[in-house]
Amino acid sequence: MWKVPLFDLDYDDREKDAVIEVLDNKWLSAGPKVELFEKEFAAYLGSGVHCCAVSSCTAALHISLLLAGVGPGDEVIVPGLTFVADLNVVSFTGAKPVLADSKSFDDWNISVKSVAESITPATKAVIVVHFAGYPCDMDELQAVCRANNLLLIEDVAHAIGGTYKSKKCGTIGDFGCFSFFSNKNLSTGEGGMLVCRDKEMVRQARLIRSHGMSSLTYARHQGDSKTYDVIRPGLNYRLDEIRAALGIVQLGKLDCNNKRRQDIVARYHDGLAGIPGLYIPWQNEDEWRVSSYHIFPILLPEWMERFAVMDFLKEKGIQTSIHYPDFSLFSCYCHSFDKQLNVACHISARCLTLPLYPTMSED
Repeated sequence: MWKVPLFDLDYDDREKDAVIEVLDNKWLSAGPKVELFEKEFAAYLGSGVHCCAVSSCTAALHISLLLAGVGPGDEVIVPGLTFVADLNVVSFTGAKPVLADSKSFDDWNISVKSVAESITPATKAVIVVHFAGYPCDMDELQAVCRANNLLLIEDVAHAIGGTYKSKKCGTIGDFGCFSFFSNKNLSTGEGGMLVCRDKEMVRQARLIRSHGMSSLTYARHQGDSKTYDVIRPGLNYRLDEIRAALGIVQLGKLDCNNKRRQDIVARYHDGLAGIPGLYIPWQNEDEWRVSSYHIFPILLPEWMERFAVMDFLKEKGIQTSIHYPDFSLFSCYCHSFDKQLNVACHISARCLTLPLYPTMSED
């Protein structure tokens, strides 16, 4: 249907061979491939981190809140411009999500000033998103969180491979939560990773992801364990062997593909320059951060009707999207927030995401 889709997979025989190997081994649920993926992912992120592979970034976010003891009566600050998963996981703990505004039209990440203004005695954690792959102001965010004894959770769904002052995104806060959804820079269809420097926290995360059980089914299959204990209440947030095998291959392609994304973004900047009223964020490269170039969002001129633009591009075979709609438009959350977010709401009303993926041709 699409001549230029919003995203496309960089898959080849390496992914096919990895899946066939798992099928030939006839063990599909969490096992040795998951363990290897965790080990290689930790090595990619750098020394001192521990990884827990899970079924999605949402699962990683949920587990991090559970480990932090977030619950009824607590508040968690989240970006006003993000995917709804960040609000949903807070709501599922019984806590209240509190929205913080975006920094500016140049930088759509969460505003440190807005975070500081949103803190109350009930605030327990802050979730930040490295929007479009561009790292947040982590030093300032850490300072605010430490001063107020708050947990800092990085939603790294957009920023795998991105760095902040030479530190990989996801290794700076108390927890890093990664997504391997189909449109992500590292794609396994579904899947995620929870990252933490506290080894005991990761051990607890592994219990939560598998019903609180002291041993996985694979250990019993291997004869390493005859039965199991249930250490704490848990859920089924496991990653499977097929997706882990895909993740191992995709991890090997990540840096090269991110560089290709960077080149395509540079072409976009050149091609869209000078269009009256059209605004491109993050045009100035900062030495202290390296983006993963996950998506390419723009702000349309105020006089343009966004859906008309999307329909026009659709007729040309070009797929577009919106990252992200205003939460106040959702039936679930339309009565949840009193505070007006001037920057985030304005971005939500005018933003349009153009196609970006590493296998795009120059044409």
